[in-house]
Amino acid sequence: MSLDPLSDALAVADARGVFSGGFTAGGPWAIRLRGRDRLKVNVVVRGGCLLVAEGGAEPVALTEGDVVVSDGRRSYVLCSEPGLEPVDPADVAVDPGTGMAALGGGDEVVCVSGHIDLSRDSGDLLRRALPGLIHVRGGAAEAPVLRWLTGQLTAEMAGGRAGSAFACDHLAQLMFVQVLRACLSEADGLPAGWLRALADERLAPALRLMHADPAHPWRLAELARAAAMSRTTFAVRFRAAAGVPPLAYLQNWRMSLAARALRQDSAPVAALARSVGYTSESAFSNAFKRALGVAPRRYREAAKGPSPAQPGGEVTP
Repeated sequence: MSLDPLSDALAVADARGVFSGGFTAGGPWAIRLRGRDRLKVNVVVRGGCLLVAEGGAEPVALTEGDVVVSDGRRSYVLCSEPGLEPVDPADVAVDPGTGMAALGGGDEVVCVSGHIDLSRDSGDLLRRALPGLIHVRGGAAEAPVLRWLTGQLTAEMAGGRAGSAFACDHLAQLMFVQVLRACLSEADGLPAGWLRALADERLAPALRLMHADPAHPWRLAELARAAAMSRTTFAVRFRAAAGVPPLAYLQNWRMSLAARALRQDSAPVAALARSVGYTSESAFSNAFKRALGVAPRRYREAAKGPSPAQPGGEVTP
């Protein structure tokens, strides 16, 4: 692995971004976006609107250039004003050429939509590290790059040029990286997890060591020394940020690496076990089954089965 835990986590989770459409809107309008157990992404390209999450939360004002990412577990409404009855995406006609729908009576608002597919992340590595709703404002440090990426994305979606689907998916990946970078700059809003630990400059050196050489038999003293802390101070601070003790984090990371290897290659389980720090195949198999609920060989067999069908075009993510 590398010295870049963020890149490592994205690779291990095999996160894939897809932007498939969006909508224009004007006048009074509202649309309910239902969670489908994926990260949902909305980018306000023009105008502004309100986001109202279920559960009676205060509306969030979105303006041009804002990006929101929902964990997909709860529905929310995008609207021109509170109190309007929202339409369901299934009831809205979509232009098959652009994937865009029209809401209300105008085009003062333009929003492009997509999702981040985390179905390959068996350990839920990314999802557990993120808050329920991420709001990257148009004035954030990452906003200029996000605006450029959004411009390229909308041009690809509208142009219908050769290779546009491939280009849109990769632009979506880059947008997600920028969103995660924005999360790192506002770590106080993150739940306990590896992303919050990475945002802590005192803990980041220890994380980088574990990611660079996950098979090494790391000891608490070594990791604390890298962070320039005593063992006790390091252990307490790491657990508060990551949600688990340092060596438990290492164990979880090893299992995430092992799961990706089982999905992607056919190396013998014994060799895979050694690559993540186990000298005994049986010890590795037991640890993997405790972590993921299934033995390594069965996990590999299941991963080689048919991939879940992915939905086609959609108005909103």
